[in-house]
Amino acid sequence: MADNKLKFDTRAIHVGNEPDKETGAVIAPIYATSTFQQEAVGVHKGYDYSRAGNPTQKRFETNIASLENGNHGILFSSGMAAITALFQTLKKDDHVIFGRNVYGGTYRLAVDVLTKHGFEFDFVDTRFLDKIEKKIKPNTRWVFLETPTNPLLELCDINKVSTLCKKHNIKLAVDNTFMSPYGQSPLNLGADIIMHSATKYIGGHSDLIAGVLITNNDSIAEQLYFIQKSAGAVLSPFDSWLLLRSTKTLGIRVQKQSDNAIELAQRLSEHSKISSVIYPGLESHDQFKLASIQQLNPKGDPIYGSMISLRLGSVEKRDHFLSRVKLFTLAESLGGVESLVCVPYDMTHGSIPDKTKEDMGLTKDLVRLSVGIEDVEDLYADIINSLDQ
Repeated sequence: MADNKLKFDTRAIHVGNEPDKETGAVIAPIYATSTFQQEAVGVHKGYDYSRAGNPTQKRFETNIASLENGNHGILFSSGMAAITALFQTLKKDDHVIFGRNVYGGTYRLAVDVLTKHGFEFDFVDTRFLDKIEKKIKPNTRWVFLETPTNPLLELCDINKVSTLCKKHNIKLAVDNTFMSPYGQSPLNLGADIIMHSATKYIGGHSDLIAGVLITNNDSIAEQLYFIQKSAGAVLSPFDSWLLLRSTKTLGIRVQKQSDNAIELAQRLSEHSKISSVIYPGLESHDQFKLASIQQLNPKGDPIYGSMISLRLGSVEKRDHFLSRVKLFTLAESLGGVESLVCVPYDMTHGSIPDKTKEDMGLTKDLVRLSVGIEDVEDLYADIINSLDQ
């Protein structure tokens, strides 16, 4: 199938989802097997042991690579397993530059785990090219950034950072979890590799844990496939099948979530009991112009995502809000069809030192909304009622 000629929503449904050749089943089967028959020693039909590859897993890897305009998708048991695999391609004494606002789990992995294996890290405000360039060393191998960041929704100019990385012969990795393949295309902007916590928008239903790396670089892909097989952090066939089910509706889910979020952000920005609303789709956001040209849906229209952060002014007002909100469930994670709320200071970023959180502007009164696909009027009424009581 010439999938590169098909539109995003068509690829989401058809690439990797071809009918089963043996039975004609329109929905691909789940290959719930650990091992495969060999016709002779070393002679098989492409699979020998599911840790080294499984047909259901391979279908999803083909699907997600297509959606990110990549040649290779490498699936893992979680987003953190994917990031760990990425850094296992490096050697002792290699240096990596991280965005300062990376997810708390990424920070914890770097500071508390990878440093023990001889890696070096710097955390930089990657909104500014000069700050990145000042930290580049002869042993720098990667720049790893999130855009938008979690939870302050700061943006990084992927194209400009990519140009800087090429100038210094280093690789650029982008955590694209917050925008999904539907809302941003880092490979097209010059990134070398994309990471997703597929638990979030790609899964979309809060019912699985998964991570994936996508790249066009054959050498990097070869290393990652080897690590996937050797380290063994692979996803089960059932969860791989669930991801294949989920990407079929990725476009309509993410667009609806974003449409809901921009409507809510615009209304909430005028509410007197909210100190500030952080959302890239508001003209008050410092990087609204960048968001409008970098975050594009497959039709080429700006899309600003479904994450909104609110500063409520005090911990007391925050807790008042949390005790009354009903449709926004207090929980970690994001990107599901249901709306969630969390307190990043104590939840997603709890492992980051208080001083570091203070330096990045992460305050205790900040709540992060993950907007779902519910009716926007119901969501707005829930927020307003929780603020006003």
